[in-house]
Amino acid sequence: MIILGIDPGLAIVGWGVIEYNASKFKVLGYGSIETPANTPTEERLLLIHKGLKQIIEEYHPDQMAVEELFFNTNITTGIRVAEARGVILMCAHSLGVRIFEYTPLQVKQAVVGYGKAEKKQVITMVTMLLGLAKPPRPDDTADALAIAVCHAHSGASRLAQYYNQK
Repeated sequence: MIILGIDPGLAIVGWGVIEYNASKFKVLGYGSIETPANTPTEERLLLIHKGLKQIIEEYHPDQMAVEELFFNTNITTGIRVAEARGVILMCAHSLGVRIFEYTPLQVKQAVVGYGKAEKKQVITMVTMLLGLAKPPRPDDTADALAIAVCHAHSGASRLAQYYNQK
């Protein structure tokens, strides 16, 4: 199974593609889609769409795991990230990629074993689990890989729930 993990954002969208087979991971690619700060929002959203479409067309993921939004005190930033997340979901769906969503707590629990783990712990575990020579950068990319690992560990049960609801 090829999984695309996405950490949504407007300035930076972290992405990571892994292959998960027989409880083993193989990293196929990772990086970030970055949009310039002084660019109109609609252009930034278009850049995210084009970048994600290119990634999906290159790696042909079977499934996409994306982090659910966590709103902090800045509602304006939250709305912009929600807009970017909407573009991400629409792009993947339009290209036939099945989408699964995870909370930050679920991701940390699946990767570190503790739902309130620090970001440094998540990055360390992702680096170790995926056999990377060095921690992925930026942090958004490490988060995207963590989301993909989370889905690999819990995706089978989520997929069963999906089919049982139909």
